[in-house]
Amino acid sequence: MFNFAATAKGLTKKLTSCDILHFRVINIVILMIIALLYISPAQASSSSNSDSIEPLNRFPRMVQEYFVKSARRVEQQANQRRAALNTRADAQAYVNDIREKIQQSFGPWPEKTPLKPRITGVVERDEYKIEKIIFESRPGFLVTANLYVPKGRKFPLPAVVGTCGHSTNGKASEFYQSFSQGLAKQGYVVLIYDPIGQGERLQYPDENLKSKIGVGVREHLYAGNQQFLVGDFIGSWRAWDGIRALDYLLTRKEVDPKRIGVTGNSGGGTMTTWLCGVESRWTMAAPSCFVITFRRNLENELPADTEQCPPRALALGLDHSDFLAAMAPKPIIILGKEKDYFDARGLEEAHSRLSRLYDLLGAKEDVGHFIGPGYHGYSQENREAMYNWFNRATGISDLQGEPELVIEKDETLYCTPRGQVCELDSRPIYSFTKAKSQALDQKRRSNLSAPALQRLTVKALRLRNWTNQETPEYRILRNWSSRKYPMRFWTTYTVETEPGILAVVYRLSDEQLMSRPPKGHKRAILYVSHQSSDAELRAEPLVKELLKAEPDSAFYSCDVRGIGESQPNTCNENFFLDAYGSDYFYAIHSIMLDRPYPGQRTYDLLRVLDWLKSNGHDEIHLVAKGWGTVPATFAAVLSDQVKQVTLKNALTSYTDIAESENYAWPLSSLVPDILKSFDLPDCYKILQDKKFKQIDPCGANGLKITQ
Repeated sequence: MFNFAATAKGLTKKLTSCDILHFRVINIVILMIIALLYISPAQASSSSNSDSIEPLNRFPRMVQEYFVKSARRVEQQANQRRAALNTRADAQAYVNDIREKIQQSFGPWPEKTPLKPRITGVVERDEYKIEKIIFESRPGFLVTANLYVPKGRKFPLPAVVGTCGHSTNGKASEFYQSFSQGLAKQGYVVLIYDPIGQGERLQYPDENLKSKIGVGVREHLYAGNQQFLVGDFIGSWRAWDGIRALDYLLTRKEVDPKRIGVTGNSGGGTMTTWLCGVESRWTMAAPSCFVITFRRNLENELPADTEQCPPRALALGLDHSDFLAAMAPKPIIILGKEKDYFDARGLEEAHSRLSRLYDLLGAKEDVGHFIGPGYHGYSQENREAMYNWFNRATGISDLQGEPELVIEKDETLYCTPRGQVCELDSRPIYSFTKAKSQALDQKRRSNLSAPALQRLTVKALRLRNWTNQETPEYRILRNWSSRKYPMRFWTTYTVETEPGILAVVYRLSDEQLMSRPPKGHKRAILYVSHQSSDAELRAEPLVKELLKAEPDSAFYSCDVRGIGESQPNTCNENFFLDAYGSDYFYAIHSIMLDRPYPGQRTYDLLRVLDWLKSNGHDEIHLVAKGWGTVPATFAAVLSDQVKQVTLKNALTSYTDIAESENYAWPLSSLVPDILKSFDLPDCYKILQDKKFKQIDPCGANGLKITQ
């Protein structure tokens, strides 16, 4: 079902430095083995192409430009609101409002449960000691951390929570040891903890305590994408770890609760930014190598982890700067690098917004920015800018260069016996997703009526203005040379489903046609492709079977947005199917826009059905394969025009994905929050009245279900 070769390629890339975007090492041997052993019959049949014709893709920038326009529109509206702030009261009202919106994106939060902290060891050094700490941020969910406590100082001292970026060894990374030691030597208590999926907190460890998925980004994506189905967000999970780390820090008598900072780089810069927005107890902050604007990241085709893309953030008008503004007027410095892929222009834009806000609040000097030379990373010059900013906020005298550092071996900093919490029976994150799915299953209504299911579908997919619209505009494209389709002639129509979006529709015929579709066929077959109509019209046996079984029906095939003829060529070369690739890129931005990608694709189908109806096709046999079965299922539930439904390689249920450790369906096929109200089997049940037929359904792992 899903492209397992591409998935294996994505999931076996292993992080070798502080950020996955620069370092992707692929284990070719493992890739080949997985591709040979696990490629499914469904995927093999759709990808086989004996004549080696390159699939058509005439609109590779369409989806990118559509999303850029959407992000620009959101940013323009937000900037207009910021520009309208003229008084201190305006500024404070703005801060209060964005705090509420951030909670809408990240909440609700879980109950605070006992931390059950324990110290598993102590490393003694001349100027500080390092305590090895383990605590529970949630029941049974262990967090490993190092607490740097200065020696020879009068307590209580200012303190800092350190959040790590994408490093294989988490808190033991040289960058993160460096700022922890540097702060401790200046008189700060520092608690730095391992992120989920890094350091000692792998969620998918193998028998050798190595990640089966890939450290950092890959584990974040794999766990986080799955969580959307049950209404969870991995960014909230990671922020909660930071909140509970602060809770622990404040239990220590060595800490002054009136002087508490947070800092981190890259993915840790992300968490620092989010933590500023969701936690009010910080008194200072310094995010490094993350803060720009959502629009810049999108325009620059820069993929981001699931936790870096908060649900509904764009729909709520939020941007990176707003999470920092939630702390206003407390001291904040934004750190960046001139040669970073996080565009320095965006950092300057964020700082400009904050500077004006702080000025209105009478605290313009309490927001700053520093852009160091060189490439991505928490380098010495950025660390020193952070030290001086925190020292200014806490009253510690200015630093004269970074103190001398001695980087410890990873094993020296282990909190666990062999460097992984799984050996201490820490619950993996996917087990929480499974448990929540099971709880939701008990709450969902059974035996939904068709009207009730339609209402729930419209709500889940965020469909807007999809009924009683004018017939969509369309274009008639010139035919290319023979594509070796199973009928002699073919015509391409591009149906404008909404401004900037074209669904590409092919009509096969034994008669040459270069104009609008002829009237006279009441019934039509509409085939919705898995990944490319062009390729599947040649290679998919089901197409020939349909043509033979229904010779009197008009035959159409459709690529919805982001599929086939509009498959994006963005983010990187041949990157569409990568776990971090362009299909994921637009799916995650859709969640930030509160317009789930499956909903957008369903909308395309509904508009194509409107177009078919305008050409006399009142009865539709809707047929779909693989990824195409998701929007086809929803469209069939909603449209009375659909009289028959055939699905090949359709997903058994979203519950199967939510409750599986391993799954292969992409984020672009998943609907956030759907398991709170219904599941695919509810749709399949309703569709029984439409001559519903399933062919070789596929489970969570993308493999055909054997009967």
